[in-house]
Amino acid sequence: MIASLAVLPVLLLVLGTPVFLVFLAAVAVTFFFVLPLPPVALHQVLFGGLDNYALLAIPFFVFAGELMGTSGIASRLIAWVLAMVGRLPGSLAVSTVGASTVLGAISGSSVAAVAALGKTLYPKLESAGYGKERAAGLLASSGAIDIVIPPSIAMILYGLAAEQSIPRLFMAGILPGMLLALMMCAFVIVMAIVLRIPVVGRFDPAIAWAATRNALAALLMPVFVIGGIYNGWFSPTEAGGFACLYAIVVARFVYRTMSWGDIVRAAGNSAMLSAQILVIVATAGVVTWVLTTQGVPQAIVAWIEALDMSAVTFLLAVNVVLLVIGCFLDPTSAILVFAPLLVPIAISLGIDPIHFGIVMTVNLAIGMFTPPFGLNIFVAQSVTGLPAHSLYRGVLPYVAVQITALIIITYVPALSLALGQAL
Repeated sequence: MIASLAVLPVLLLVLGTPVFLVFLAAVAVTFFFVLPLPPVALHQVLFGGLDNYALLAIPFFVFAGELMGTSGIASRLIAWVLAMVGRLPGSLAVSTVGASTVLGAISGSSVAAVAALGKTLYPKLESAGYGKERAAGLLASSGAIDIVIPPSIAMILYGLAAEQSIPRLFMAGILPGMLLALMMCAFVIVMAIVLRIPVVGRFDPAIAWAATRNALAALLMPVFVIGGIYNGWFSPTEAGGFACLYAIVVARFVYRTMSWGDIVRAAGNSAMLSAQILVIVATAGVVTWVLTTQGVPQAIVAWIEALDMSAVTFLLAVNVVLLVIGCFLDPTSAILVFAPLLVPIAISLGIDPIHFGIVMTVNLAIGMFTPPFGLNIFVAQSVTGLPAHSLYRGVLPYVAVQITALIIITYVPALSLALGQAL
């Protein structure tokens, strides 16, 4: 079983096989040659893993993000953030981080944020004096914040895999997400001062008010979604449906930037992306089922207990392992496979599973732009046209910044738990 579930997936990943096929091949070989189970069991577990009401939130939020991303919302948000930061040193770079954070609160899609912001801001960052590598690295790394800021698809999947409250996870992600954004802003401000980059724009109350009016409908979306969940107006899944309806109204009737045909095309694009996510959910669920039924999580827990590992040491080891895994696997795949294995160990060591979920999410968010296979790097490459080795150099300073934030988030649980406990 070790060969089919460990060696075979690594080999297939090295060969460039899509992740869902890696999982499916691994479990198929295990079912047919290792476990004494009929082939029909594979189909039952595969489709049974998708029979979960909470999973409906994923296509809803993907569709809402697609609508907001294709209706010109990004340019309005960028203009609003730039108007707010005024004559701050590095204002254009700060605007990039701020706009990515706000987009994360709308769509929760790191890739979508990098693509949307890259087309608009990369030429401006380059011409402002940041250089191609720094500008592209900033775009790729800022998008990672979107995975942590609620609503987050990664947190929905963690809640399902670890059987934890999705509303509590959403609330827990707010302060860590803000910490990531603030540390990124502090870094780019210092960088702008050191590089003597001229300030772009100025603070003007009239311009700020006009930008706020133009972006108000978009800015209110996360307020309604998150506020509705915590006020008990709707569940996270129903909140996704509300987000879709709200996005359609804003795009079609408020900003009037999308026709009904555009909305239908956005639905088709989001259906494709949702299918890509859910096929990974299905295949990863079979891997988790096999590991659980064979007693692998229990064996790992017993092994950790035998090592007499403290919570501090365990969290350090988890950070190292997940940072490496994040370089090769997307957050969806990594959470679905590793959360069921790691969460029981964390609980046995007295670590709050909500806090542990944020630690996992931040780790895998950093992996989105960490060489060699961070997905955001490839998206930034397609937007900027830079070679991969240039992007690798460009993201390294931002990797260091976010790992520093990760250490704080890991060892200061109050950042993740304070807001949830205040409810």
